[in-house]
Amino acid sequence: MPKIYKPGKVAIVLQGRQAGKKVVIIKQLDEGTKERPYPHAIVAGIERYPLKVTKRMGAKKLAKRSKVKPFIKVVNYSHLFPTRYALELEGLKGVVGSETFKEVSQREDSKKQIKKLLEDRYTSGKNKWFFQPLRF
Repeated sequence: MPKIYKPGKVAIVLQGRQAGKKVVIIKQLDEGTKERPYPHAIVAGIERYPLKVTKRMGAKKLAKRSKVKPFIKVVNYSHLFPTRYALELEGLKGVVGSETFKEVSQREDSKKQIKKLLEDRYTSGKNKWFFQPLRF
C-alpha cells in the first residue's frame, strides 16, 4: 500500500474534539509504537482560525484578528482524511516529537513555536486556503 501520510501533507480530522479541522502531518508512524500499536501520525492543526479582516481596520485590530490557536495531537490514521494539498513548513519537523507529549511544559513550548510559524505564514499571505475553516 502506498504511503499517503507524509510530513507536510494536509489532512482533515474526522473524529474527536478537533473534527473538521485541517492539520499538517509532522511525523507518521505506519507500524505504530509499543504504547500505540496502531498506525498513527503526529499532527499540528488550527483549533481557532483567524477572523476576517478588511482594509478599514486599524493595525491593532488587524493584529488581534490575525491570531491563530494551534493544537498538536497524535491521531489514528482511520480518523484522518488525506487531501491532495501539502504545506511546506520546514520549522515544524524539529518542534514536535514523540517525547513532546510526555510533559505539559514541552507541549506548551512546542505549541508556542507552532503558533509563531503559522501566524508568520498567515500574515505573509501564503496558503490562504489552510487558514479558512471548512464550510459544511
